[in-house]
This record gives sequence, structure tokens and C-alpha cells, in this order.
Amino acid sequence: MWLTGRLAPDFKTIANFRQANGPAIRAVCSQFIVLCRQLGLFTRAVVAIDSSKMKAVNNRDKNFTAAKVQSRMKQVQDNIDRYLEELDRADREESDIAEPKAARLKEKIARLRDQICALEAREEEVRLAPDQQVSLTDPDARAMATAGRGTSLVGYNLQVAVDTQHHLIVAHEVINIGNDRGQLSTMAAKAKDALGVEALDAIADKGYFKGEEIRTCEGIGVTAFVPRPLTSGAKARGRFGKQDFVYLEQEDVYRCPVGERLIYRFTSVEADMTLHSYWSSNCQACALHDQCTTGKERRIKRWEHEAVVEVMGRRLDRRPDAMRIRRQTVEHPFGTLKTWMGSTHFLMKTLKHVGTETSLHILAYNLKRMISTFGVQPLIAAIKT
Repeated sequence: MWLTGRLAPDFKTIANFRQANGPAIRAVCSQFIVLCRQLGLFTRAVVAIDSSKMKAVNNRDKNFTAAKVQSRMKQVQDNIDRYLEELDRADREESDIAEPKAARLKEKIARLRDQICALEAREEEVRLAPDQQVSLTDPDARAMATAGRGTSLVGYNLQVAVDTQHHLIVAHEVINIGNDRGQLSTMAAKAKDALGVEALDAIADKGYFKGEEIRTCEGIGVTAFVPRPLTSGAKARGRFGKQDFVYLEQEDVYRCPVGERLIYRFTSVEADMTLHSYWSSNCQACALHDQCTTGKERRIKRWEHEAVVEVMGRRLDRRPDAMRIRRQTVEHPFGTLKTWMGSTHFLMKTLKHVGTETSLHILAYNLKRMISTFGVQPLIAAIKT
């Protein structure tokens, strides 16, 4: 800085540049990955996909859902009731302080009733919102659960696909949806295009598991590695889970833990998924009936494309280190980015501008990774050419 006499652009100059050049900043971030690809850095075509919830410029008190509005209205109403009781007691008192005390209580009650009116108006806003949620400071920010702390924050969900070889972020996207179940194929396709490959291995955690997403990945040349979450209510209550029943493809039947055949009965459509139902007529006479079901017979439903998920399960069994690779690949980028961002994370508002801010951070991260991997002078020479 001494060479320039501490001459530096004003913060407003930087802010204006960032605001006016959002598309160009995102394009440079993407083009840098193209440069890395031209330098031959992506030889394995394996990425780890993960996400992290990032705080927006929106306090939790400035975010409203239907449940939150109802809770606040109840709190305000409880306060009104309490002040009304105090007002009744003040009216019965005959001291000098009774009258001014009653006046103060009436003012408080009036203010609280104004709050009730404001909350009723807010409740209508929430009802009319597409996702029944309203944020006042950053209208695009959403309340999201954070698995690690069991709490929630108001912010965005940053999705990244990280190269497992050099830990470069090859694709990213900022969304305001709090779960990852519909993001696997989208992020895998972005990573595949960024790497310029015909086939790609994508590793993700169980939060990304969704049968339709895995099938979509198969159709675009992406081999997915996603563990299936154990969500069986029966298993949690000590009964047999679906994984205890073996599907025999050639016979199109399920074999239960005691060896009985559950045969195909009918087909139904639930949540746009075609499901085949199987059960056995011998369930009621089974010695393990109570350990299997609380109904007359144990029914198993099978998605019409379940074979795609089963193939992926066997693929994961043959690659037990996949989840370890995922963890050691994605934890470093997220840890670094959050350290740079500080406790408030995003500084800009709305999904568009937050996306630009994210691209700046990721470009800086990838530049630092390339400097440590490739060297300063070789990188400058590559950029010039």
C-alpha cells in the first residue's frame, strides 16, 4: 500500500461495481473453471455435492411464517390480558398513584392492540405469499432449519459441486429452498457441463436422496453415489423395515424374513409416482406377525423405477470410501468461505445480488487454490494466454 500512498477505491465504488456487473462477475467465475479445465486439472471427473445454510441480511424477528405470526399474536394477547387484570386492580385502589398507573396501563394496552392489528395484516401477507413466508429486510431470504444445531436461520442455501482432486468449486448455485432433495441432478448437470465430460461420478449425502433425481442423473450420464436414509417408522419402533424384505426380480415378488412370498397385488399413483403393492395372504398365521405389522398383513410398496436405486445401493457397497471422500472434499471450501464472510455471511440482499456476492467469494477461493496448486507465475501466464 505504501507504493500507492494508501490509494484505494472507496467502499461505494466497490459496491457500485459489484451491483452493476453481476452477470460479468458470474461469467468470470465460470470462465475460470474453463481455464482450469484447459490446464488439464480435471482428470478424474468426480465431484462431491453438498450445501450449507448461509445467513442473510434479515433478522429472525423480521421473518414471518403462519406459525410464527400466531405465536406472536398469542404473546401479545397474553400481555393485553395481564395488563387488563392490572388495570382492574388499579381501578379498585383509592391511592394517589392509582390514576396515573391506570393511564400508563391504558397506553400499553392501546399499543399492544395496535400490534395485534399489524400482526393480523402480516398474517394476510403470509397467507398470500407463494411459500407462506415473508421476510421484511431481504424479501428473498427464507427461514431454514440447520441440522447441526437443531435451530434455524434466515438466509439462503448455497449448493456447490467440488472437484475431489484439487478441491476446486466447479459449480455453484444459491437457492432459497431449505432442503436438498431436488438439487442432485441440477448440480450434477452443472458440474458435468463445467468439466466438459461425457460421464461424471457425483457423491452426495443422504439429504440429496430422491428416486426421481437419481433416475434423472442416470439419464444424463451421471453416476450418483447417495446413501439411502433409513426413514422406516416400523424399524424405529422395533419391527421389520422394508430393507429386511428381499426383492426377487425374476419372480416379481418380495421374500419376507421368514421366507414367505409377497406377491404383486395392484398399482397406484402417489405424489406422481407409480407404485406397485405386494403382500402375502399368510401373514395372520405367521409367528412373527406382531414383529412385522400392526395390520392384517404387511404391505410393501415398490416404485416402478426402484431398480435404479437398488443398483446405486450396490454401487455404494462396492465403494465404502465414497462418504469419506465427500466429507474431506466439501468441508474445506465451506469452512474457508464462512471464515471469509464472517458471522453475518451475506452482505447483499435479494437472490440475484446474493448470487453475485457468492460468485465473488468462490472466484477468490478458486484463485487461492490454483495459486497453491499451480503457482503464481504459471497461473498468470495461463491467464494471459
